[in-house]
Amino acid sequence: MIYFDNAASAMPLKKTLEAFNKIAKEHFSNPAALHKGGIEAEKVITAARGTILKELPKNGSFIFTSGATESNNMAIINSVKQRGKTKTVTTTIEHPSVDNVIGTGDNTVRVFPSQIIEAVDDSTALVSVTSVCGETGFIVDTKQIFAEIKKRFPACIIHVDGVQGFLKNVPLDADLISVSAHKIGGLTGVGGLFVGDGIRLNPMLRGGGQQKGLRPGTEPTALIAAFGAAVDATVAEKPDIKPLCDRLISGLNILNLKINGRISECVPDIVNFSCGVKSEIMLHFLAEHNIYVSSGSACSKGKKSKILPAYGIPDKDIDTAIRISFGRQNTLDEVDTFLNVLEKGVKRWK
Repeated sequence: MIYFDNAASAMPLKKTLEAFNKIAKEHFSNPAALHKGGIEAEKVITAARGTILKELPKNGSFIFTSGATESNNMAIINSVKQRGKTKTVTTTIEHPSVDNVIGTGDNTVRVFPSQIIEAVDDSTALVSVTSVCGETGFIVDTKQIFAEIKKRFPACIIHVDGVQGFLKNVPLDADLISVSAHKIGGLTGVGGLFVGDGIRLNPMLRGGGQQKGLRPGTEPTALIAAFGAAVDATVAEKPDIKPLCDRLISGLNILNLKINGRISECVPDIVNFSCGVKSEIMLHFLAEHNIYVSSGSACSKGKKSKILPAYGIPDKDIDTAIRISFGRQNTLDEVDTFLNVLEKGVKRWK
């Protein structure tokens, strides 16, 4: 199997699985329990939280959630009204868990990331922006956005969906940052929200008061430990994805296929291109050869992209778009195999 859909969910790292199995066997007690088992489980959670916080931009706390969708909801719903301000500014390239929560209305402004600073004014309560577009890999300089907006409007809350940018050497700064374990080689079912010092949130759920009452419910200790292990492993040995990206781009150019977006403005992990064949047809053809890719965000469930039009990409190219997203397990030989199979598919249907 050749797995090129790591932006949807990365292949779990060996250290992730080892950490999960160890903690699930040895520290299965409820971390809220007052006996030794509970205390040890709480120590595991505290250690993982510290590991994750070290990789985030400044002082703050970290709330574990079920994943980035919950984190995005928590951040946005808490921030849409601040001190009488109601305007929300976001971008045209957001994940559905941001876009659908913000919704539409007179107080919602959507612009391309390069226009976001100028779209903010004194009535803006919230700015929500992705760090890396999950469909194209386009990098957004959230550090610059944060600095510029805070200088002019210090009360404005800035949220970053950091899911695709976390631990990828991209600029990252905000009051609130959403991250997810399974995008970096952790396991599905756990994510988190960074909350900068001075930012106050209200709980979305009511329960037993875990995590200072902000996200009640028994914490999944083994999943959290695996999340921390994935961060540790990624920081210790960051994969060099660029050679894979370069080989892919070279091959796509030889096949005269259109790349969607400027590669120089994107992370090397994600490449979006149009193959000239309906995406669904090409996906099935590649899958017959045990090659797994996507046509965009997994959360769009195969629906036509709402993001690619923001880049000025015409419908005919959107209908034939393929997204490749690399992980540390991928090799140059896999890229070559993919290009050979892709060429056969293009010649068969184009």
